[in-house]
Amino acid sequence: MTRPVRRGFAARPASPDDWVKTAEAAPIPTSSADAVFTARLTIDITPALRGRIKIIAFQHGQTVADMLRALLAREFPDDTGDPT
Repeated sequence: MTRPVRRGFAARPASPDDWVKTAEAAPIPTSSADAVFTARLTIDITPALRGRIKIIAFQHGQTVADMLRALLAREFPDDTGDPT
């Protein structure tokens, strides 16, 4: 009797180049709901700022990600019109 090969929850690419190529090969969203929040943004902040952000998000009853998405959307609105 042979056991099936078990794969991990999320296999990571072996090299940075493979990691980038994997992201480019992501499936195309089939609906507008799937197209929401499809990119990851990484920034470096101090531990103190991270703590303040987490506390404020908790006080508002929302996740840090949701709070920062709203902040970024408010600060950088989608200007699809004429810039003049």
